Amino acid sequence: MKKILLLTVLIFAILATCFSFGVAADFTPKREYTMTVNVGNTFGWGMGAQKWADLVKEKTNGQIIIKPYWGSQLLAGKQMNWLQAVAEGSIDFAVESTINSSAVIKSHNLFSLPFFINTFKNLDRIEYGKAGQMLIEEMEKMQVVALAWGENGFRQLTNSIRPVTSPEDMKGLRVRVCPTAIYDDIFKQLGADPIHMNWADAVTGFQQGAVDGQENPYGVLLPVNIWEYHEYITNWNYLADPLLFCVNKRVWDSFPEIIQLAVKEAAREAGEWEKAFVRRGLDGDTSINILRDKFGYEPEIVDQIEYVKSQGAEVVDLTPEQLNVFIEATQPVMDKWVDIVGKDLFDAAIDDMTK
Repeated sequence: MKKILLLTVLIFAILATCFSFGVAADFTPKREYTMTVNVGNTFGWGMGAQKWADLVKEKTNGQIIIKPYWGSQLLAGKQMNWLQAVAEGSIDFAVESTINSSAVIKSHNLFSLPFFINTFKNLDRIEYGKAGQMLIEEMEKMQVVALAWGENGFRQLTNSIRPVTSPEDMKGLRVRVCPTAIYDDIFKQLGADPIHMNWADAVTGFQQGAVDGQENPYGVLLPVNIWEYHEYITNWNYLADPLLFCVNKRVWDSFPEIIQLAVKEAAREAGEWEKAFVRRGLDGDTSINILRDKFGYEPEIVDQIEYVKSQGAEVVDLTPEQLNVFIEATQPVMDKWVDIVGKDLFDAAIDDMTK
């Protein structure tokens, strides 16, 4: 009797699986879907991308297989080209930065407005508010479906020359930046010399001393051991670097609804984990508790700032007065780029942050 009961349960389980994820007659999944990721799988960003791929495989019972390609290798290292590649369908999925799409979608420069967002709370309010929805809708018009937000983090300044506490300290510093116009404007306004480098070439540039400094979140500073090249770090949260978990719209539309739900659920779960991982220790205990309580994950390094200090880096935390000097110095950049980003989007973001 028990054997019959177990067999019956097994049969119903198999039928339920076939029904739930059995694909319509006109849908045959690709053997493998490609995903572009700008960094490697040792970064929080890359770990989040891998987690998404793993969760999609799990939640679709292996029907949808996504293979991440690290270091923008599908783009020959040209990180700024990801959006066009996903939009045209030469790449299926992406976990990518809004910075790397900002040359094509000018509104993505919202997150790079100097000293505009500054806090995790403000960033979350924008992403999950009206402004974030406006950005997602704009992307879908370009044939890219954004399913979830992730995060590279607030970008901090590092260099090998001197501590930076004022714009005067930045005079003449050669700083590696992403190849975008707003970065050029910000660093030139502060007296530095912005040097364009794709991330694929950046660490080699640090090793060879081709630049004096760079700017990136702690989620990047730790994996590359930035203290081996740059002794000085300035925490200034001057701009945010969100990630988007995306898929080509034609690929998305080809999925039956049950698979769409699974892929979206996987993206949101991976995005939440990834955000908590890169924020750990930077927002008090909030993200650490999310990792522990929701995901059962215990990070090896809990306090990222204290860790880089323990490796010999000298970390500067700007006072409100020092920060205000930078804000005033970059006001011309803010004035110029609000119009480029779009006044309606800018106003929506301000409204989101006040809620």
